[in-house]
Amino acid sequence: MIHNLSSTNSVVNQFLFELRSKDIQNDRGRFRSNLKRLGWVMAYELSRKLSYREEKFETPLAGMSLPLISEQPVLLAIMRAAVPFLNGFLDIFDQADTGFVGAYRKKGTKEVDIGLDYVAVPDIAGKPLILVDPMLATGKSAVKVLQELMGHGKPSHIHLVCAVAAPEGIDYISSHLEKGHYTIWAGAVDQFLDERSYIVPGLGDAGDLCFGFKN
Repeated sequence: MIHNLSSTNSVVNQFLFELRSKDIQNDRGRFRSNLKRLGWVMAYELSRKLSYREEKFETPLAGMSLPLISEQPVLLAIMRAAVPFLNGFLDIFDQADTGFVGAYRKKGTKEVDIGLDYVAVPDIAGKPLILVDPMLATGKSAVKVLQELMGHGKPSHIHLVCAVAAPEGIDYISSHLEKGHYTIWAGAVDQFLDERSYIVPGLGDAGDLCFGFKN
């Protein structure tokens, strides 16, 4: 299942406009802030699909009950671009266990090849997992990370969250992950990948825009 938040009018489009616009996005602080704010909204939307239990409690005046999340999700960020985006999710799911993965495109290869050089993941067995990465381009990073994580246990459901997705990446995920076991949440689904496997119209390199160019 795919949730495309930009398919309906909401403040999400304002955040995406500022993330995409070449006249605005080079303000690093503003770019990071917009990723975080987008994370808030997407975390709220995703929270509606989690499992809930009824909790009884006392106010100063009376007893009552409210439905509360029955099990906190596990958050997982693909570094480095996901850090500000993750912070938005952490503000909403502030009791969630959180993991980090270092995934990157290897240089000097014709096809997109993904390397993993850092994996720090809490227990995910039987828990909802939220994988946070601003860009879903080829989908290979997400699939490789999830395949690596299977050694840490199988989550109850996988939520793949991105600011911008490409149709090719969505197709790659659908052909490599178990159907019914994952949901994609995208701020927007864009047109295509170019010859460099960059999302068009996209927004550029999210990591560089957050933190500066890397050598």
